[in-house]
Amino acid sequence: MKAIVQERYGPPAEVLRLKEIDRPVPGPGEVLVKVRASSVNTPDWIATLGEPYVLRLQMGRAAGAVRGSDVAGTVEELGEGVEDFAAGDAVFGSLWTAGFVTAGAFAEFTVVPAAQLAPIPGGVGFEDAAASVMSGVTALCAMRDVVEIRSGTKVLVNGASGGVGTFAVQFAAHFGAEVTGVCGSANAALVRGLGARHVIDYASADFTQGGERYDVILDNVVNHPPRRTIRALAPGGVLIPNSVGNSGGLFAGLGRMGSAKLLDLFRRADVRFCPSEATRENLAAIGELLASGAVRPVVDRVFPLEEAPQAVAHMYGHHARGNVVVSVE
Repeated sequence: MKAIVQERYGPPAEVLRLKEIDRPVPGPGEVLVKVRASSVNTPDWIATLGEPYVLRLQMGRAAGAVRGSDVAGTVEELGEGVEDFAAGDAVFGSLWTAGFVTAGAFAEFTVVPAAQLAPIPGGVGFEDAAASVMSGVTALCAMRDVVEIRSGTKVLVNGASGGVGTFAVQFAAHFGAEVTGVCGSANAALVRGLGARHVIDYASADFTQGGERYDVILDNVVNHPPRRTIRALAPGGVLIPNSVGNSGGLFAGLGRMGSAKLLDLFRRADVRFCPSEATRENLAAIGELLASGAVRPVVDRVFPLEEAPQAVAHMYGHHARGNVVVSVE
């Protein structure tokens, strides 16, 4: 089968190659999926570049890895003990397990833990389903589980036009929040159309220096030191940092994530982190919202499988409008 295989750590165009490899075999509790679409997420460029460098200790050797953690496609074969799917079922889900990608979705076939798959509802296409996995699950967990959004809750989403941000704006608005989105001026109309009542152009205003206070800040950029960001929190407000930055080096943005944690430990602020748990329940919840039209994925570009290195590079540029999809035909 064809797959995008990583040779070493480095720039996507230099280290990702289209190759023929053996088709994987599903083990107990796994499903072999014929991939129709995947999407590119932050872990994909982190694992490709190996930045922040410290994470290489967790990721291990890059040689031979197939990237891609989100998948949408059809069931090809069931592993032992899997009884709730059948061959030909349209499914979507994640290969992301406890910080690791167990296989790779930038390929014609991949194996996925059955517990991290859900049926694709009728009327939802493969590309939209793939674009809704990690970005959608992260945003849903942030806006539904990490904090309790009520009618009138004031939510600020920094990086509102990105993959997680476009979903977070929609979920927060769906749950009744008064949403403020921070993005570039070119994306202001998009973010308003997704449900943001207010939009801040990051090029002309700094939300940490303004007079507004927010009950929840979901920070998908972490471009300000957390000690400044918490100035924009209302009393009892919650900061959810959700980025390692893109500065490279040994730690990159992990330092600011650590600073945010220290603020919480010393009770300077209520800082909470958002696990991206692609459980069947979370995927089903997203599927229902997609099918009802309550939310929609924003897709910046669709790349064919052979151009997956360009897709990862485009995502790493940090200017994608919504999600970046890889189509596998």
